[in-house]
Amino acid sequence: MLLATAWMAMKFVPVPAGLLRARAESLEFTDRHGATLRETRVEERFARDVPLADAPVNLVRAMLAAEDKRFFEHRGVDVLALARAAAGNVRGRRVTSGASTITQQLVKLAEPRPRTWRTKVIEAAQALRLEQLWTKEQILGAYLNRLDFGNLNTGCAAAAGYYFGKPLADLSDAEAAFLAGLPKNPTRLNPHAIFTAAKRRQETVLRRMRENGWLTAAQTDRALQETLRLQPPRRLFRAPHFVDLAWRAVAAGAGPEIVTTLDLDLNRFVEDTVRERLAKLREQNVSNAAVVVLDNRSGEVLALVGSENYFAPDSGQVNGATARRSAGSTLKPFTYLLALERGATPASVVADVPAVFATSTGLYRPENYSRRCLGPVRYRAALATSLNIPAVKVLASLGGAAALQERLRGWGLTTLEEPAERYGLGLTIGNAETRLVELTNAYATLARLGEWKPWRVVREENVSRSASNAQPPTAETRAACWLIAEMLSDNAARTPAFGMNSALRFDFPVACKTGTSTDFRDNWALGYTPEFTVGVWVGNFDGSPMLEVSGVTGAAPIMHAVFERLHARFGTSWYAQPAEIVECAVHPLTGKRLAQPRPDAVREKFFRDHLQPLESPEDYAEDGRVKLGVEYIAWSESAENTLAAQAMVEAGAAALRVVAPVAGTVFLVDPDLPSSRRVPLEAVGADGVRWESASLEVGVEGERAFAFAKQGEHRLTLRDAATGRSAETWIRVKSL
Repeated sequence: MLLATAWMAMKFVPVPAGLLRARAESLEFTDRHGATLRETRVEERFARDVPLADAPVNLVRAMLAAEDKRFFEHRGVDVLALARAAAGNVRGRRVTSGASTITQQLVKLAEPRPRTWRTKVIEAAQALRLEQLWTKEQILGAYLNRLDFGNLNTGCAAAAGYYFGKPLADLSDAEAAFLAGLPKNPTRLNPHAIFTAAKRRQETVLRRMRENGWLTAAQTDRALQETLRLQPPRRLFRAPHFVDLAWRAVAAGAGPEIVTTLDLDLNRFVEDTVRERLAKLREQNVSNAAVVVLDNRSGEVLALVGSENYFAPDSGQVNGATARRSAGSTLKPFTYLLALERGATPASVVADVPAVFATSTGLYRPENYSRRCLGPVRYRAALATSLNIPAVKVLASLGGAAALQERLRGWGLTTLEEPAERYGLGLTIGNAETRLVELTNAYATLARLGEWKPWRVVREENVSRSASNAQPPTAETRAACWLIAEMLSDNAARTPAFGMNSALRFDFPVACKTGTSTDFRDNWALGYTPEFTVGVWVGNFDGSPMLEVSGVTGAAPIMHAVFERLHARFGTSWYAQPAEIVECAVHPLTGKRLAQPRPDAVREKFFRDHLQPLESPEDYAEDGRVKLGVEYIAWSESAENTLAAQAMVEAGAAALRVVAPVAGTVFLVDPDLPSSRRVPLEAVGADGVRWESASLEVGVEGERAFAFAKQGEHRLTLRDAATGRSAETWIRVKSL
C-alpha cells in the first residue's frame, strides 16, 4: 500500500524542463554523395541527435554494460545496484562506486545541479516520474544523444564521426565498446591524451558484455585484439568557402544534415589545379585564383574554390567567387547576343577602325588590346578575337548600355547598381564589376540557350530563397544563344588573336571566352558545354597588377584542366544543329552571301529567317576590290591597313567627313579660363572646306578652325565649296 501511494505521488514530481524542449543540434554539411564537409558547433559543442533505431545493437549493449545492465528491468531506480554500492562504500569507508541508472543520469544531464544528497533524492524522484511518462526506448534514445563523449562531442553520433570517422551503423564491437566507456570520465579517458586509460575502460566494457551474454567468447577475443584506428584530433573543414556560402543559404529550421550540391572529389581536383597553376605564376605577381563549376541542368554548384588557401594570413578568407572584380571582356558575348536577337548575324560586318564616342561623361575612345585596328571585321571574328572597338560599336548600334545592363541584371548580375549612363558604352568591355559565381551563372544561361536559373549550393529541400521571376527564353533568344555558342567554340576564328594551340583549344567542343581588366589586375576564363559551365578568376585580392598575365595565360589553363576532368569523368556533348540553320558562303570582308564562288570565301551559319543580303556589283570597284565606306578613310591611309590589295575607300565616300567635334559632345566652359571657349574643328576628305553655324562664331587661326562656345545646343555645318557637299555635327555647351 505504501509503495502504491508513493508511486501515485510521483505524478506530482516535475520532469526536468530540458527534456521537454527540442535541443539545438549541430549542422552537418555533406557533399552530394554524403561525404562530410563540416560540422557546426551548437552551444560550443558538436551535437547531433539520431533515433534509437539508428543506433546499432552492439553500441546499445555496450552502453548498457558500461552504465546500467538492468535498465530494462527497473523503474528508474535500481534497488539492487543501490544496495551493492552502499555495501561497497561501507567496506571501503569512502564512496567507491555509484548506482545511478541511465534514467537518473538522463535527468542529471537535462538539469545539472550541485552534487549533494538532496540532489540525488530529487534525481531519483524525477527518474521514477520519467519512467511513468516515457518508454524505455525513449529514455535510452535521449540518453545516447545527450551523453558527453569528450572533445566537445555530445551524443553517440557525433562521437562516432569524430573518433572513428564513420556512421554509427559501421561501428565494430571493439569500437562500440570503446565509445561506451568514454562517458564515465571524458577528461581522464580522453583517447587523444591518455589512450591506455581509454583502452582499459574498453576492455572492461567488453568483459561485461561477455558476462551478460551479449558477446561470445570468440567475439570478445576478436574485439580485444582489434587495432583501434582513431581519427586525428581535428575537425573536418573541407571546401571552406563553399560551406560558408551553404551555411548562409540554409533555411531556418533545416538540418541536422544539410546535403549540399558539392562534388568533393571534383572540388579537390580544382583546389589542386589552382595551387599548381599559381605556383607557375608567382614570379609574375599572381597570388590568388577562384573557380566555380556549375551543373547547367540544375544550377547546382559542383565545385567552388574561393582562394588558394583559406587559412592564409591577410586575405585567405576572401572569397574570390563572390568578390566584386572588374569584368574585363567577359561581357562581350551578351552584347553580340542582343545584336543577334535583333537580326544581326555572325557574318554582319563592323568597322574596326579608331572611333570616338560622345557620352554623358565626355568623349570615349576605346582601343583594342593589341593597339591595332583590322578594318572590316565580321561579328564572329570580332567576338572570337575579343576586339574592343567593334564591341563598343555594336553596343552603340543597340542604343547604348541600357539594354545590356537590363539583360545582365535579368540574368543574375547584382553588381550593376549604377544608372546605365554611368557605365556608358564601356560596359561591354568591362568597366563594371561582377562576381565570378554570378558571371558563371550568366554564362550557364547562355549554355541553357537563354533559360535562366538561380545558382544553388544547397539541395532544394534545404535552400531558402525567393521564387524566380525569370521569363522563358523567346525563340529569338534561343537561336541567338545557339549562334553565340557556335561562335565561341570556333578555335579557327580566335586563332589570329590567341594562336592555334592556346588553352582555349579542346579536342571536344567548348564555348570559351577570356577577359583581362586594365593593367592586368584581373583576368578571367569562362567556358561551357550543354552540361557544365566553368568560371575562373585569377589576380590579387589587393588589386595589385599582374605582370603581363592575360586571361588566356592566367585563368584559361585552369579552366582547360577542369573541363578535361569533367569530360573524362562525366562526358560532355554539344548542341544539335537546329533544322532551321543554313550554311552559306560569304565574302570575308563584306559578310554578304556570294552570287559566284570565289577562292577566299568563308562558310557561315545563319538562321533561315536572318540571312545576310546577297552581294551586288555595287559592292566592288572596277578592279574587283571591295568598296569601303567613309568611316574607313583614316584607317585605309594608315600603316595598319593590310587590305589594300583587297579593299579600297571609294572616291565619292572620301569627299567629306567631320572628325571633331563628335556629334553630341558636351563642352564645359570655365568663365575664368578664356581658352576653354575654343572648340576645335577638324575635317577630312576635301581641301577648302568652310565651317558654318547659325548660333556660334567660327574662326580660323593658321590652318586650324575653331568655334567660340557659349551655353546651349548648337549645330555646325561643314561645306566643301568645290563640290557643294556638306556634313553636320552638333554639340552642347555648359558653364561651370
